[in-house]
Amino acid sequence: MDDGSILDRVAALGLPFPAPPASVASYLPCLVEGSTAYVAGQIPMVDGAVVNPGIVGDRVSLDEATDGARRAVLQALSALREGLGGSLDRLERIVKVQVFVAAVPAFVDHPKVANGASDLLVEVLGDAGRHARAAVGVTSLPLGAPVEVVVTAAVRPA
Repeated sequence: MDDGSILDRVAALGLPFPAPPASVASYLPCLVEGSTAYVAGQIPMVDGAVVNPGIVGDRVSLDEATDGARRAVLQALSALREGLGGSLDRLERIVKVQVFVAAVPAFVDHPKVANGASDLLVEVLGDAGRHARAAVGVTSLPLGAPVEVVVTAAVRPA
């Protein structure tokens, strides 16, 4: 992958590439071990505040949750970029994405929310953005976020 072309694709979509996220607890935003990078769960944040906090199907709409998944996966790419030394040049592909959706019990569209993250990765990375995935409903998420995205990526060793 080429860092510049990835950033250009994000910009062409009209999306700002976020600054690397800071830890909000006791963990690393990204850990690279050999040829695998593990990005900690990312929630949709702007200027230190959760975007559309609440529960999907109650205070948060399907569209808002899907947008939150897009924002969270961009933050995951930013954390990955920082973990790889400030460039995505070593990124080979996204391997797995896990999307957690805080939703009311009757909500069953978790895969549609997760598509926000999955589709954006393919738009930005092409075939290297295609991945295995889990979309899971939960009762709550950190800081009241409606969605959390975890990414595992294959990378070239340094």
